[in-house]
Amino acid sequence: MIGEFLASVYLWVKALHVISVIAWMAGLFYLPRLFVYHAEQVEKDGSTEKLFVTMERKLLRFIMNPAMTATWVFGLMLVFTPGIVSWSFVWPWTKAAAVLGMTWFHHWLALRYKEFSRGQNRLTGRRYRMMNELPTLLMVVIVISVIVKF
Repeated sequence: MIGEFLASVYLWVKALHVISVIAWMAGLFYLPRLFVYHAEQVEKDGSTEKLFVTMERKLLRFIMNPAMTATWVFGLMLVFTPGIVSWSFVWPWTKAAAVLGMTWFHHWLALRYKEFSRGQNRLTGRRYRMMNELPTLLMVVIVISVIVKF
């Protein structure tokens, strides 16, 4: 019964999943870049710092968190749609591992935001630049896994 329903809405769920992923990835790319500028160019306790904290909070709470949640919901709906995922292949496992890595990165960014909002950032702009490469690497694993299906 649930399988029939999921099969009947498969293309809608797939489209909503892709839209959610795009929104989530945009935030995962942009928030670390905001952190770079925040760490390198913003004076503590100034109006610019308040502006950065506001931008970071709104990006995280109003775009990234809902997009991550939607990505997970629609992704799990795809997983439970009959005939879509065969766990006997490697690709679902590599994709799942990369999505878990992306989720970890999201939460790591949320912790860094909390440190910035308390004026307790301890990382350099260089570190944020380096960490900003992680979602790109995970995205490559996810896209190759899903398209090539090895």
